[in-house]
Amino acid sequence: MDAPLEKITDPTLAEMGKNLKEAMKMLEDSQRRTEEENGKKLLSGDIPGPLQGSGQDMVSILQLVQNLMHGDEDEEPQSTRIQNIGEQGHIALLGHSLGAYISTLDKEKLRKLTTRILSDTTLWLCRIFRYENGCAYFHEEEREGLAKICRLAIHSRYEDFVVDGFNVLYNKTPVIYLSAAARPGLGQYLCNQLGLPFPCLCRVPCNTMFGSQHQMDVAFLEKLIKDDIERGKLPLLLVANAGTAAVGHTDKIGRLKELCEQYGIWLHVKGVNLATLALGYVSSSVLAATKCDSMTLTPGPWLGLPAVPAVTLYKHDDPALTLVAGLTSNKPTDKLRALPLWLSLQYLGLDGIVERIKHACQLSQRLQESLKKVNHIKILVEDELSSPVVVFRFFQELSGSDPGLNAIPAPNMAPSAVSQERHSCDALNRWLGEQLKQLVPASGLTVVDLEVEGTCVRFSPLTTAAVLGTRGEDVDQLAACIQSKLPVLTCTLQLREEFKQEVTGTAGLLYVDDPNWPGIGVVRYEHANDDKSSLKSDPEGEKIHAGLLKKLNELESDLTFKMGPEYKSMKSCIYIGMASDDIDVSELVETIAVTAREIEENSRLLENMTEVVRKGIQEAQVQLQKANEERLLEEGVLRQIPVVGSVLNWFSPVQASQKGRTFNLTAGSLESTEHTYVYKVQGSGVTPPQTPSGARTKQRLPGQKPFKRSLRGSDAVSETSSVSHIEDLEKMEHLSGGQDASEANSPERHPGAPTPPEAEQTGALQDRAQRLEDDRPQMRKPRSTDLRFTQPVNSHL
Repeated sequence: MDAPLEKITDPTLAEMGKNLKEAMKMLEDSQRRTEEENGKKLLSGDIPGPLQGSGQDMVSILQLVQNLMHGDEDEEPQSTRIQNIGEQGHIALLGHSLGAYISTLDKEKLRKLTTRILSDTTLWLCRIFRYENGCAYFHEEEREGLAKICRLAIHSRYEDFVVDGFNVLYNKTPVIYLSAAARPGLGQYLCNQLGLPFPCLCRVPCNTMFGSQHQMDVAFLEKLIKDDIERGKLPLLLVANAGTAAVGHTDKIGRLKELCEQYGIWLHVKGVNLATLALGYVSSSVLAATKCDSMTLTPGPWLGLPAVPAVTLYKHDDPALTLVAGLTSNKPTDKLRALPLWLSLQYLGLDGIVERIKHACQLSQRLQESLKKVNHIKILVEDELSSPVVVFRFFQELSGSDPGLNAIPAPNMAPSAVSQERHSCDALNRWLGEQLKQLVPASGLTVVDLEVEGTCVRFSPLTTAAVLGTRGEDVDQLAACIQSKLPVLTCTLQLREEFKQEVTGTAGLLYVDDPNWPGIGVVRYEHANDDKSSLKSDPEGEKIHAGLLKKLNELESDLTFKMGPEYKSMKSCIYIGMASDDIDVSELVETIAVTAREIEENSRLLENMTEVVRKGIQEAQVQLQKANEERLLEEGVLRQIPVVGSVLNWFSPVQASQKGRTFNLTAGSLESTEHTYVYKVQGSGVTPPQTPSGARTKQRLPGQKPFKRSLRGSDAVSETSSVSHIEDLEKMEHLSGGQDASEANSPERHPGAPTPPEAEQTGALQDRAQRLEDDRPQMRKPRSTDLRFTQPVNSHL
């Protein structure tokens, strides 16, 4: 752009273009530097300071702007819109600066220039999108054009509206018809802008028996219009969709146009599919939109142009009414809204505009063809071959053996089962959408919730591809990622019902139905003091679940475990994530139950032990006090005096027996240590407790993860090998015993004598037994201590 800038004779215009180029370059370079520095923040953007009296240069101001734009990159995901603006985006941004500069011209030059810009842009848009003899209204908010069109329709149908105002509307209430698939909040916005009550809106249902479930029911619409006319209302305007906001379906615009002409209703069309009017081949349903009374276009997202206004094309012959409705203005500054789009259209050219729209449609077709080859993926826009929107959803096919695991409800399924399977698949599709957005960020995927189908994933490249720079390779990567995630989805969905049954049949565990969790399921351990009827917080349960979560994560399995509140409750529970392989659910549930029970028992053992120790200490203090009193009575008071007592003990020693005490933790009582000194043996009459067996132990190969169903036969192999170990050891002992007996009766053998065959066989068996003992897995040994204090309690203490 340097050479063209040098040819510009207007110095202000040349300097404006140069400054814009330098400013954008500075912001982009600063952003790249911020990425290289790992998102380090500058304090100058966080702490506002006083306004400097001498002012700041442009570099410092732009640096402050850069800090404000990218100062929170550690907290929020970084936007890629700045990176993919490109030179055509700089042209659009230049239009806003040029608009401010052009507004300083004298009135005559400003009028001529703005009229030329407005007429050129309107002519180009009408020709590109096949809308003949239309006028254009440029607006920032997408819904603003429709509000102005409704105002124009009111002025056209109510001749006395300018004089009588709302009295005219009160006598004959206008009716605005909206599709049930329209964007939420559109009707409320129109009523607020027009000052109409909500009963003026009429929601037209979509087809329920025939056709697409996202297309307006034309027959039902005609019935609604007739009913409103009989009630004395005035059908005013109908909003049709050329690509619904969620799915991208197109209404039957041809039939709707005939119905509107019959009853004198204004027809307005909106939707992303209107962009295909610029292509050489257009479907008949979208092509019918060129005959409507008005349409709203959003060329900014379609072409990747930032800060470009939306356009509403309309046909009307009375300039006075359009002026009153606000569609036209006598202010030149209002006409300058078209300047950014005027510059961008000239920069791209007709071929560039068509190529961008065509590229987006090809991306959609490419993904649609790839998804048709993938099992368990349902495409919702298969009948719209030219639609630039692809909406798909994961589903589980029907199986005759177990219909309870299917996402598609069978005719004989109960409503509760259908609702449960619907929620399960919705959670899985929500997880799939979030995973794909992270893996392929250039795809611009969004997760949508549809009323009939449920949660789905939407790919709409016309609104994202130009901004994100989506290519065909990104679509192929997206299809590959979808294929790679299917085993996890199918496996998780199949294991959910089995997990629920196992948890329900296990004592101490409660299955928690959380429809928003995409994993295998949610479970809660019910301890002894758990109040099942209360939803209040449970500190003891939280402690047990925290320990359980720690133990489960230490197993290093392929499953993920999280702890969170129960659905609509404050009690803790364990959330089990997605399963990537065939999981032994019974072993998983048993491990959770046994581990939680051990944690609870250990906690209660510690509490009981604390109480026992406390009582034992109190009893020991009482006995020590009694022992001191007895010793005082036995020895006398004189022996307690330091000097006198030493002399008396020297002349007449006291033969006092050693009376020690030991505290048995297992029995919780004080015992005498007399037998310890008499027999010199430390013993106890209480058998030490056995170590808890824990969960079901399972022999695993090196590197094998827990909860794997495929190696279930390893238990049998382990038992067989254990039996063989015992047999070999018994055989070795038998032979060894026979050898010892024979050697006892035989004469002494010389060192150089040959070894008999029995000795060789015995030595081989001994070596084999030693190897078997080395290969045997280490079993957990019982605790050797009997949990007793072995030192005697000195009575002098």
